[in-house]
Amino acid sequence: MDPRREFLRWQPAHPSPEPWHQPGLPGGGGAGPGFPGWLEERLFDQRIVMIRGPLDAHTASGAAAALLTLDAAGPEPVQLHVASSGGDLNAAHAVIDVIDAMAAPVHAVVTSEAGGAVLAVLAAATRRSAYRHARFRLAEPRAAGVTGTADEVAAAAGQHLRELEEVVLRLVEVTGQTRSRVEDDLSAGRILSAEEAKEYGLIEDIVGKQ
Repeated sequence: MDPRREFLRWQPAHPSPEPWHQPGLPGGGGAGPGFPGWLEERLFDQRIVMIRGPLDAHTASGAAAALLTLDAAGPEPVQLHVASSGGDLNAAHAVIDVIDAMAAPVHAVVTSEAGGAVLAVLAAATRRSAYRHARFRLAEPRAAGVTGTADEVAAAAGQHLRELEEVVLRLVEVTGQTRSRVEDDLSAGRILSAEEAKEYGLIEDIVGKQ
């Protein structure tokens, strides 16, 4: 079954007139003060989706809905503007799964910062760029809080490790770095400038004057 149709099948039967407009993100997602409605609509019309602030389940759901909506609207590239220092690994995978299923290419642009789980979202994009003063923080994505029995917690920890391995492998594939170096840099919380991120392989281009 088409993943886009499957996703939309589970949405409410009577959504609001503009379900993708959520505070802080044209096309869904984001944190902090929202944009004026007219600006959100203009950005969405330009096929721009934003991830702002910590990437959590709410933000990921909004971003995924926006990406799916734009993908269904046409094959032109979608711009994903990123300004997030990190978030939950589960939330990142929710966005990544949608990007992987999209027919339209996704061009990610880091506007200010990207770190933790958000780096995995960045790696899933077809093209990756950043503004010249953007910063990147290589850090192990955190898992959402888990409660329950000892067995349940242990099972959740095992699942987190498997998902973390997927992130490492994506970064290895995108950057061309060795797995050991990526793992070491994630453990150390290495910080990169836009130029250093380009040399590392995280991005392909720097936007603006050099």
